Amino acid sequence: MFSNYLKTASRSLWRNKRYSIINITGLTLGIAVCLVIFVIIRYEKSFDGFHAKKDRIFRVLTVSNKPGGDYSYTEAVPFPLPTALHNDFPDMEEISGVASFGERLVSVADSKGNTYKKFKPRIFFLEPSFFRIFDFTWLAGDKSTALNDPNSIVLSRSVAEKYFGDWRKAMGKTLRLDQLFSLTVTGVLDDPPSNSEFQLQVVVPYSHPKFGQSKDWVSLDDIHHCYVLLRPGQTAAQIDRRLVSFSKKYKAADNESTHKLQPLARVHTDTATSNFMGRVVSVERIRALWLIAVFILLIACMNFINLSTAQAVNRAREIGVRKVLGSRRWQLQLQFLTETCILVFTSLLLAVTIASFILRFIGLVMELPLHPQMLLNIPVFLLLAAILVMVTFLAGGYPSMVLAGFNPVNALKSKVAASRSKAGISLRRGLVVFQFIIAQALIIGTLIILQQLNYFRNQPLGFSPNAMVNVPFRNDSAGNSKIGYLRDQLKMIKGVEQVSFSNSTPSEAGSWWTPFNFDHAEKHTDFAAISKWVDADFVDTYGLQLLAGRSLTRTDSVREFIVNETLVKKLGLARPEDILYKEIDVWNGFAKGPVVGVVRDFHTGPLKDAIGPVFMCNVRQRLNSAGVRLSGSDLQASIKAIEKLWTENFPEQIFEYQFLDDKISSFYKEEQQLAQLYKIFAGIAIFLSCLGLYGLASFMAVQRLREVGVRKVLGATASNIVLLFSKEFMVLIGIAFVLATPLVWYFMRQWLQHYVYRIDIGWGVFLAGGIASMAVALVTVSFQAVKAAMTNPVKSLKAD
Repeated sequence: MFSNYLKTASRSLWRNKRYSIINITGLTLGIAVCLVIFVIIRYEKSFDGFHAKKDRIFRVLTVSNKPGGDYSYTEAVPFPLPTALHNDFPDMEEISGVASFGERLVSVADSKGNTYKKFKPRIFFLEPSFFRIFDFTWLAGDKSTALNDPNSIVLSRSVAEKYFGDWRKAMGKTLRLDQLFSLTVTGVLDDPPSNSEFQLQVVVPYSHPKFGQSKDWVSLDDIHHCYVLLRPGQTAAQIDRRLVSFSKKYKAADNESTHKLQPLARVHTDTATSNFMGRVVSVERIRALWLIAVFILLIACMNFINLSTAQAVNRAREIGVRKVLGSRRWQLQLQFLTETCILVFTSLLLAVTIASFILRFIGLVMELPLHPQMLLNIPVFLLLAAILVMVTFLAGGYPSMVLAGFNPVNALKSKVAASRSKAGISLRRGLVVFQFIIAQALIIGTLIILQQLNYFRNQPLGFSPNAMVNVPFRNDSAGNSKIGYLRDQLKMIKGVEQVSFSNSTPSEAGSWWTPFNFDHAEKHTDFAAISKWVDADFVDTYGLQLLAGRSLTRTDSVREFIVNETLVKKLGLARPEDILYKEIDVWNGFAKGPVVGVVRDFHTGPLKDAIGPVFMCNVRQRLNSAGVRLSGSDLQASIKAIEKLWTENFPEQIFEYQFLDDKISSFYKEEQQLAQLYKIFAGIAIFLSCLGLYGLASFMAVQRLREVGVRKVLGATASNIVLLFSKEFMVLIGIAFVLATPLVWYFMRQWLQHYVYRIDIGWGVFLAGGIASMAVALVTVSFQAVKAAMTNPVKSLKAD
């Protein structure tokens, strides 16, 4: 019997090829999007999930009080903290300080001492206990002893192959770090999985002098983290309570910050903190992706319902004959569910193929290592099986009940009341409204994201980033001694307008939030400031605006400070002039001198963050980057001249440069990726919704064919008929727009709350989204309306 159902279903689908293709297209796209989103979410939630003891691994956070009784959290911890934890928490199973200096120069020399290979891999400083906490595969060396010698180094497989061709040849070889330290290779790691926060390329012992740990419990550097492994039975809540008294023991009375534990699973999804990858995916974003997947799949199912019921009249006689011949209701329902199952199964096969291509494209857009092999695993197969069952019953259930419920007498007379009942028509119209609520919500939401991005690009930053190039140089006594010479040589290059040396650009908060004493006070201020070490040309070169005082003098013997408006306000001073010539002391005399100038506030990071307090001081030893303002049409010629100068003075270094506006643009990479992703999904949603609209228009055209014939006989023109059909559908789209507007306004307003500087949502964006969806819908409906209007009235009335 079942084989008969398959044959009958296959013949029916073949007879209605056009509708079958439309149904398969809609379901294929819906399922493909669902698969792609499932793979993305599964990847994002899998970070560092491969460690055997992951449930007992925690990161130590620093918790600080904020005005209003709130708290701020940061992943940065004081440098003495890991050692103090070792002493005060012997009951913890393992503790490890973890630091990353970013990319540093690592070179290998030949037998004569000449450098023949140099790269800038990422450097991690780790304690030996790190590898007792985390599970990374060792290809060579002993993880228990490889980091015992401060002058040892461990390489990843890919880095070892870069230097030595074969990773097996790396053991025992010597590498130089920053041309200053000779390190011996004592281990080789397999390359970490992409879904790990620890992309270990080069590992140096935490005890190495290059790390230069501070004893300061106040300063925080976001390169320095701490991870712990709790013993079975220990809880984070127990440790958190003990960390309160621990903090009071080691920190000054005026330092109210404390610490708490964060589960490893939250490191990749907690937007209140960051990580070594610099990429955090919020739980809200993951939920939004789930909702999009579900809604797009629902749209595809609704299309199937609309198109199936639109064909009901055409199959009325078939149903009548089958009922007269003895077919029972459940048998007819099973037959139609079989047809649906064939369609869904075909769509599943096509969806997997399409998803493999979409994955690559989405991977490029989001800069994720997505590949088709991610579709070949048990969770994806289980999802496909669940989709097959759910979509078969969800999309095929209602049409099968409608078709199986036809009265055989009426069906044979072509008088099928059930198929054109008010309830049936209302349901189909309701489905179209629901589809366009989703489609319009995605369109309008995407437009709002694009508006916010445009706002970021055009908002004044408080400085001029145009044609600014930043070039790092060697930060040691040899490099510092060349600053004056480099400045003079740079100014002689054609196209170079201004030059300034500093440790960071205005748009970088830097890794240091530095405490300081103000106006001879014995205690630190109750807030830390962003510290920038700059030269006398910094203000002019970057176009900062002085509000009071003057720029720094060109001297190395006297320390002077320039501060921003926010720092003045946080100190409780009424006017910028009130802070002039008052003293700032950083790190007990390391940098101590008067405030000689106040600049207008400028953004030290992305516009999603508030402007923080900033001080700038002339400390030559801290300078490590040249900021060069270029002019003229041939910028590349100027950069080549700078490269030649750098190569002559720092032959052991790799020449690098970055345009400041590119750096600023990278701040909004996540928003740019989100906008691209929403564009894709909004396009798919509107396409699927129009397929559903096509189904309803097709159904209405068949139902009202005789009415159209009568109207044409009575003198109606083709344009009158098109207007008759279009008006009804435009009302449905209008209802969807009215319902979508408050939903989009609420959820996008919640999204915008994450940004300190944000747009006001205006009515224009809603009207643009509504008009765009109506225009696309009108084209879709007009196709069927014109077809109905052009039908010969004699043909449509002949049946009566």
